[in-house]
Amino acid sequence: MSAETGPVGTAPRAPRPVLLHALLAGLDFDRYFRWRRTRDGDPFLVRFPGFGSALFTGSAAGAREVFRAPADSVRPPLPNPIEPMVGPSSLILTRGAQHRRDRTLLAPAFHGGRIRTYGSIIRDAAAAELDGERTGTPWRSGTRIDARAAARAITLRVVLAVVLGVDDERRRDEYCAATTEFLNTYGGALMLIPALRREVFGRAPWNRFIAARDRLDALIDREIACRRTSVPGTDILGSLLDTRYDDGSVITDAELRDQVRTLLVAGHETTATVLVWALYRLHREPAALRRLRAELAAHAGAEPADIARLPYLDAVCQETLRLHPPVPIVLRRLTGEFTLRGQRLVAGDTMGVAVPLLHSDPAVWARPRQFRPERFLERHYGPFEFAPFGGGHRRCVGAALADYELRIVLATVLGRARLRLSPRFAQGRIPISVPHNIATGPRVAITFDVLESGSE
Repeated sequence: MSAETGPVGTAPRAPRPVLLHALLAGLDFDRYFRWRRTRDGDPFLVRFPGFGSALFTGSAAGAREVFRAPADSVRPPLPNPIEPMVGPSSLILTRGAQHRRDRTLLAPAFHGGRIRTYGSIIRDAAAAELDGERTGTPWRSGTRIDARAAARAITLRVVLAVVLGVDDERRRDEYCAATTEFLNTYGGALMLIPALRREVFGRAPWNRFIAARDRLDALIDREIACRRTSVPGTDILGSLLDTRYDDGSVITDAELRDQVRTLLVAGHETTATVLVWALYRLHREPAALRRLRAELAAHAGAEPADIARLPYLDAVCQETLRLHPPVPIVLRRLTGEFTLRGQRLVAGDTMGVAVPLLHSDPAVWARPRQFRPERFLERHYGPFEFAPFGGGHRRCVGAALADYELRIVLATVLGRARLRLSPRFAQGRIPISVPHNIATGPRVAITFDVLESGSE
């Protein structure tokens, strides 16, 4: 098949007009994909203006085929919407032998034993946000909290400490300002419309993004140069500086910069988004919130690593990731012939997994649109049924850290504050999820009123 001409045999329906379909997908990604599955079955073809077409599956059988494709037969699609953010050397975008080499280098930094040592850092970052150390707005009774802003502040503080070892206020503020500006300047238009990535007398959105990226890169380069001549440290940057490739060589500064920038971007935006959804869902389901609070109360004072293993807390986080995967599509571009769900593909074609469809397949999930954490206590779901971090040889290398952080932050917030969804969100439709930089999240900022705070 050619992604532009359709597969040999019975071709999936090509969506027309392309721009209208792109608009519908951008307005409500989940609804668009559900509609396409209902109308066209599985798999179905989606066209992305400026990026070509992809044949999508949303079934466990299809995910198995995509994730089990031989490593040398697939690569990330290029051009890629996130490449300007993460850089060409990012693990997300490298391919073949380079990807295997870089993954081997990064993997020890995300080993379970090392991740567990970050528990206190994560808990203290959440507590600091509740005390108002980052935003200047302590969580006190009567305060209205922007959950997205608070979650981003917490997770950015965590990732700076875990990745770079940043623990003093001046450096943290410097990095926070640079990272936030960097993310804010790369909006949906630049991500989805490559033609806008042009410099126009220093005043175009692309100019502002380049300036913000240069500012962040200067901080990272300074950090790398300093650490090259000192003791590596126990953070992730220290681990990468202390690790060698199989041939004894070390990662270059340029490659390291791209990996660090990727970790800063992907390591906080995705977790922050899921945290917001978890708080939202729990406060729309009082029974689930009561059950989780009771579990946390029974283990008050436990170490973070023990909190992270609590079964109902785990189930709540898994169910949130099922309903709201922060990266909703997984794409692979083929280097040779392949068959996906009976459709023939050729080199250069792109195939993908629509994760929200995978997570709502009625053949696997009973009452799939309902928030019901108990389902994860009742049975185990396989990697081709539940894949919030992708799958196969390109599964997110930081998945274990993201899971760990989400559990500890959620437990800390619920243990220190009692919240109520503001009236706008307490009832009615669930907010639509839209792209936010590298992740997708609620279109509007979800707010909560603080009823009680443990720090008062």
